[in-house]
Amino acid sequence: MDITGRKLFVKALLAEGVDTVFAYPGGMITDILDELYKTTDIRVILARHEQAAVHEAEGYARATGKTGVVLVTSGPGATNTITGIADAHYDSIPLVIVTGQVSRGLIGNDAFQEVDIVGMVRNTAKDAYTVASREELGHRIKMAFYIAHSGKPGPVLIDIPKDIQLETGSPDYPEEIHLRGYRPNTGVHIGQLKKAYKLLHSAKRPLILAGGGVRISGAQEELTQLVNTMKIPVVTTIMGKGSVSEDSPYYVGNAGMHGRYASNMAITHCDVLFSIGTRFNDRITGDLSEFAPNAKIIHVDADTASISRNVVVDIPVVADAKLALSKLLEWAEPMKTDAWISEIDGWQQKHPLSMPRGKGLSPQDIMEGIDTVFPDAIVTTDVGQHQMWATQFLPVTEKRPMFTSGGLGTMGFGFPAAVGAKVACPEKDVIAITGDGGFQMNMQEMATAVTSDAPVIIVLINNQYLGMVRQFQQFFYGKRYEITCLRRREGCPENCKGPSDKCPPYVPDFVKWAESYGVEGLRVNEAKDISRVLETAKANSHAGKSTLVEFDIAYDENVLPMVKSGNPIDDMILK
Repeated sequence: MDITGRKLFVKALLAEGVDTVFAYPGGMITDILDELYKTTDIRVILARHEQAAVHEAEGYARATGKTGVVLVTSGPGATNTITGIADAHYDSIPLVIVTGQVSRGLIGNDAFQEVDIVGMVRNTAKDAYTVASREELGHRIKMAFYIAHSGKPGPVLIDIPKDIQLETGSPDYPEEIHLRGYRPNTGVHIGQLKKAYKLLHSAKRPLILAGGGVRISGAQEELTQLVNTMKIPVVTTIMGKGSVSEDSPYYVGNAGMHGRYASNMAITHCDVLFSIGTRFNDRITGDLSEFAPNAKIIHVDADTASISRNVVVDIPVVADAKLALSKLLEWAEPMKTDAWISEIDGWQQKHPLSMPRGKGLSPQDIMEGIDTVFPDAIVTTDVGQHQMWATQFLPVTEKRPMFTSGGLGTMGFGFPAAVGAKVACPEKDVIAITGDGGFQMNMQEMATAVTSDAPVIIVLINNQYLGMVRQFQQFFYGKRYEITCLRRREGCPENCKGPSDKCPPYVPDFVKWAESYGVEGLRVNEAKDISRVLETAKANSHAGKSTLVEFDIAYDENVLPMVKSGNPIDDMILK
């Protein structure tokens, strides 16, 4: 018996094991929503903005390992997802984004809320297509889920015209799919891997650079075993943080623009760099001509296009990180690295990672408080200075993962991602570390958290500025703080160099704002109150209530070390 396209759509979601959809309604998806209303097996979460819905699906996907699903209408509903789709693309998050579209007969006629969303996202989605007929609907949905989660994960968009949702056709949904021209790599070239191992084992100053691909493939245990067996020091990208335990004697720290002094020096002075699961973006490499200048470079990555795109490597290995590391473990033997590790330890002691005290509440104190009070929470961050402080001072562990926007650097990511993670893992404490700038980009999602019974803890670090840009303005632009002061109003001095007693009040009052949602708002100004207030927030979370904790810090706190964009990574601003 034939069924409508909307019925087949819901049948497909159930067949794919989808239990949660993050959505915002509109005319071109009302029929699908009406069909979803009839099932109790799929929870539909109403976001308050489509961009936030995508970030919530990202948080859900990263917390569960499943594909996140987003459903929005045509026109502005679709265009509002573009930033989230790009974010998921750069960080390899599996998503299926479903957009409604005007009926096929209206496409190309500038109909109300008609946009070519497929054309708009073609360069950032892993795949995108408009369903052309009712007959291909099931195949296209199956294809979307398969592509999103296979190989290098990423977002796939399906655009479904309204008339196809209503048209009847076959009830069949394919159990498997075979796509010509799409063959995700599932093996490893043993010859290349043996070359890589031989080069690595011959090194006097070997170094592993671990990126987000290690965590995406679930290869943390294999990498840890390899490091411990061969005694090789490890540095990580921000997305690779947590690939090995930060308590390991071989873990050096994050590398790159705000990486540890010892990490950047280790890259600069190593003789073999074994990189795995990283794209070598400019935040890691700095001046490409000075990146690992003395090293032979091995690059293991699942994405063929990423290899030698930014850094020309000596031995490329196209493989999933877990598969490659598992094979390397069969050959791994100890190496004599004591002198090299001692040299790295010397760099750690020369410039340890710490923040100066004396400016009031220190971001390092805040992160250390979170570390103590929440040993097994999910942590998300927004983008900016607070993100860097979190990656510097808050260890990532198996029990405490950290989800952040690494590739695109999307302000507004952290809070909705936390809501999505809490929806996915209601038994876990979920903390969104954010800044006063980034939080205001998607703060409306407090309504989603409250109405979805997804209590999160917001750690809001307020320095009254768009801090990362302000830091650049301080160091490189003569303290010309153009549109980075969040207190600035008409009538303020033209050439303001920083706050004074004459500054207007900050808006909004975040504590009062939180209270308007029925959420407890707390403010912290002294280090002695950090743990006590975080314990209160934890108790609220266990009682099913969100909490916003505002930490007021000095406006001129900086993230250090810092490498000026385009400079070599060993040329660091340290104070």
